[in-house]
Amino acid sequence: MGRRETIDPTTGLELTLTTETRTPSFGTRLRRFASRETTGGALLIAAAVLALVCANAPWREWYLALSEAMVGIDSIGPVPVHLDLTVAEWAADGLLAIFFFVVGVELKHEFVAGSLRSPKEAGVPMLAAVGGMAVPAIIYAVTVVALGEPSALGGWAIPTATDIAFALGVLAVFGKGLPTAVRTFLLTLAVVDDLLAIVVIAIFYTEHLSFAYLGAALVTIAVFGWYVRSRNPRWWVLVPLFVVAWAFMHSSGVHATVAGVLMGFTVAARPTHGEAEPRTHRYEQAVRPWSQGVALPVFAFFAAGVNLVDGGGAAEILSQPVVPAITVGLVVGKLVGVLGTTALVTRLTPLRLAQGIGVRDLLPVGFLAGIGFTVALLVSELSFGHASEHTEGAKAAILLGSVIAALLGALTLRWDARRARTADMNLDGVDDAVEDFIGDEKDRREH
Repeated sequence: MGRRETIDPTTGLELTLTTETRTPSFGTRLRRFASRETTGGALLIAAAVLALVCANAPWREWYLALSEAMVGIDSIGPVPVHLDLTVAEWAADGLLAIFFFVVGVELKHEFVAGSLRSPKEAGVPMLAAVGGMAVPAIIYAVTVVALGEPSALGGWAIPTATDIAFALGVLAVFGKGLPTAVRTFLLTLAVVDDLLAIVVIAIFYTEHLSFAYLGAALVTIAVFGWYVRSRNPRWWVLVPLFVVAWAFMHSSGVHATVAGVLMGFTVAARPTHGEAEPRTHRYEQAVRPWSQGVALPVFAFFAAGVNLVDGGGAAEILSQPVVPAITVGLVVGKLVGVLGTTALVTRLTPLRLAQGIGVRDLLPVGFLAGIGFTVALLVSELSFGHASEHTEGAKAAILLGSVIAALLGALTLRWDARRARTADMNLDGVDDAVEDFIGDEKDRREH
């Protein structure tokens, strides 16, 4: 608190002014730290490394026992609820619903007020996302069949996913000096990728379907949507509604994370009730620290633990056909799909890249899109289950492919940032008006 004496020019009276500079609380600083793009990627890496250590250390039996410990109830009286899950399943089905809620909120904002609002501007990254999913899936299918393992075809969707948190974290660290339009392209590609992954999960990984529970889930989501758009919604009402909707969706047979996405879509993306900012922004800021700081690292800790010492060891696991299929799909398939689709679209259609972006900028973006990690690990669990002979190989391939893609992405980002840029990078015949760059003061404030 400071004091300053001054004279009021209209009255001539002496005034005492006080100034106060508030230091953010520890909780506020912690939430800001957990919300940063770099933090999300770092926590995921740390959780994956810890999982690998625990899965191969002398105490690996403890890690396995903790992962497979049953928690929850199978029924409430005569009503089956199917909530007797292992700790690892709670992390995959429960905690990831928080992450997918944030994804749903981001998608809603992008569709209503962001980069996906204009099909002309979003067309190239949206189509690039489709190509970036189709090519890895084809590479995977061809590889496992060629290597004599057609029983592994069920994992075709594993190399199609992009990890938003991890990819944006690498871009934030190594992409300094590049136009922020590169981040927008990657974010648009990643959110469309996640949307398509959610559709794949809902359609292809639903083994049984209970219409009664599905109906109850949709009704609860509708109530959540009505309340979250009301004048003054309270978190202590929203959280129970979220949990109930999640439980109904889980019992319906549809993967429970779909409930998180649908509830994220219900949040208002434009200012309402006289508010200064859209609620999508507020809820993303409120939930993102829990998603990046808790949900994703805990999921990674239980999903990324690959045992490389028991049985045939690392050699046996890495010799499985799913390993090259997933690794090549993530590293090569994503790159070819993103770059190839972009080249075709910009040459054969009126669609163009955003101002400041050239095709060369998509080389690192293509590699970053190959960081599968979170969603890829989830899809591997859904594809093969815990007991399948392919599960350990799929997880090892996801980790290997994601690390290679991240390293290549980091190297090509620095190469791209050091090269001179032309006045018309997107070749639309108009000089680019680029004012914002990754790592500048404005970008640091916002990310």
